[in-house]
Amino acid sequence: MFKMLILSFIVSLVIGLVFGPLVIKELKKFHARQSEREEGPQSHKYKAGTPTMGGILILTALTVSCLIFDPMDLRKGLALFLALGHGVIGFLDDSIKAIKHRNLGLTAKQKLAGQFVMAAIFCYILDAFLHFPTTLWIPFTSITVDLGMFYYLFVFVMIVGTSNAVNLTDGLDGLAAGSCAITSVAYVVIAVALGYTHFAIFGTALTGACLGFLFYNQHPAKMFMGDTGSLALGGALAAMAILTKTELLLILAGGLYVIEALSVIIQVISFKTRGVRVFKMSPIHHHFELSGWSEVKVVTVFWSFSALMAILSIIVVLACK
Repeated sequence: MFKMLILSFIVSLVIGLVFGPLVIKELKKFHARQSEREEGPQSHKYKAGTPTMGGILILTALTVSCLIFDPMDLRKGLALFLALGHGVIGFLDDSIKAIKHRNLGLTAKQKLAGQFVMAAIFCYILDAFLHFPTTLWIPFTSITVDLGMFYYLFVFVMIVGTSNAVNLTDGLDGLAAGSCAITSVAYVVIAVALGYTHFAIFGTALTGACLGFLFYNQHPAKMFMGDTGSLALGGALAAMAILTKTELLLILAGGLYVIEALSVIIQVISFKTRGVRVFKMSPIHHHFELSGWSEVKVVTVFWSFSALMAILSIIVVLACK
């Protein structure tokens, strides 16, 4: 089984590395190019025109690897469904941007509607086919709480929140891809430790896909993942937390995404209520950029923080579960 975990990682990694140049070439033909926001950092203006929608490469590598290795595992199939479903939402958003040559694709309401549909289908499959327990483990304890039908409401919110949080994190070269690779490694270890070894294949495939893409997304990026990738990665991480029954642990393991999302929420609330901006710019990675940090330094520090959170989450599971 452990051999299969390694092979699934290698396959997705190789697919990402080999087909990266082809994807970049086709994205250029499709005119899927990055349009930088006017209100974004001035230092990012040079990125305008870089091919986006590279999440297609991540999803292709992930899907092929999952289908090759233990394709009948229902948990893995369900996680793949959630990732691909969010990828489709992101693809539609990115396609509109490419066709209309603007920075705005789907409206916020349209994105949320798509995310609601994916979450609803996911919850239905959990209940109807997996007969999923509605208990919630409280990290740092051995306590579990049965939420009953409210559990599915919690899962619903968790999926939408995670996909949007990772989407907000995708703002610097390699930040989202690298941090998601780190978080998925943590969930591979957690899945194996808790006896979900077959499901861990999804995590190793995702890690390989992220690293294969990262080869072309590291600074200076040759392509960006776009919403096609960031929404899909958020869906994938939420699925791994839910399907290993470590839902609340994602707050720790994915601490970077929580902070990124909170920085936006705090900024908006503060500005609307007091007319004051807490950060120079949100999400918070832009705050550090405008404070004088280089893009590479911000990404390196944020990756390190993700690694620390990943290690802590593994320790919590091993100690308390």
